[in-house]
Amino acid sequence: MTSTHTEPAILIDGVTHRFQAMDVLLDVSLAIPRGAMFGLIGHNGAGKSTLFRLMLGLILPTQGSVRVLGQTTAAAAFRQARRRIGYLPENFVTYDNLRGSEVLRLFADLKGVPRCSCAALLERVGLDKAAAARPVHTYSKGMRQRLGLAQALLGEPALLFLDEPTNGLDPRGIADFYAILAAAKTSGTTIVITSHILAEIQERVDDLAILQAGRVAAHGTLPQLRAGVALPLRIEATVAPERHAAMAAALAMLAARSEDPLAWDEAAGRFTVRCPAAAKMAVLAVLVPLAADVVVHESTLEQVFLGYGAKAGARHAERV
Repeated sequence: MTSTHTEPAILIDGVTHRFQAMDVLLDVSLAIPRGAMFGLIGHNGAGKSTLFRLMLGLILPTQGSVRVLGQTTAAAAFRQARRRIGYLPENFVTYDNLRGSEVLRLFADLKGVPRCSCAALLERVGLDKAAAARPVHTYSKGMRQRLGLAQALLGEPALLFLDEPTNGLDPRGIADFYAILAAAKTSGTTIVITSHILAEIQERVDDLAILQAGRVAAHGTLPQLRAGVALPLRIEATVAPERHAAMAAALAMLAARSEDPLAWDEAAGRFTVRCPAAAKMAVLAVLVPLAADVVVHESTLEQVFLGYGAKAGARHAERV
């Protein structure tokens, strides 16, 4: 198969992977576009680490194929393509007796990247000259993660794999980290990220895949995933005292004629309405003319993830 510029950065086709007679992944198919930031989420043991190892070419699938940057990972030519890939594992381990600058120069040599780029890269991830001159065994967890990110960024990779990358980072470090990723994405780098801190990634990724027990339970944008579990919206409206009665009457009338389940309550001048996403515009049409302020709360990625887990549990119960 000949690679084209329109081919996805990663194409996973019908992949099953068995380990000691156990199916770790089952018929997984995914296409990750070039230049996207893609989130891969799932519970512990869902198969995320195995899928990462398959995409990195560290292991081969039992069935199906994995194609990365135009090369099948089983092909000998993938060894060269791998030089265009950066990887930050969940726990970045290196030689603790070396200085940070020495560690990065070592990785630069292994990757065939000029050493002259190392100093600027360390500064870019927040390790100044003093920090770079210190032995790694004196580094905090956050500093180790910054060093790990620096080695992943060596050579301006076309593809970045990041496994729980913000472990140990403080809020400032997390903000800096995602700023670096945004710049890399703008330059055309494809990013695949997995994290248990779903609030961090929900507004940053373009697409997501949810893995459950080795299968892709859902794949798409966050609005598409929300639609798949039909979680209710929460809409809050601040209403002046003289309009409370009119608002209550309008909501009662809407609830009476609506085919969608709609519930509302009022406390301290704030009306809270819970409704299906399909009823949002009808609810807003009632709230906006009478309210001083209206805030729509969509379901979070964490709620969506738990919603898919509940769906899987219900299907399992039906089969039993």
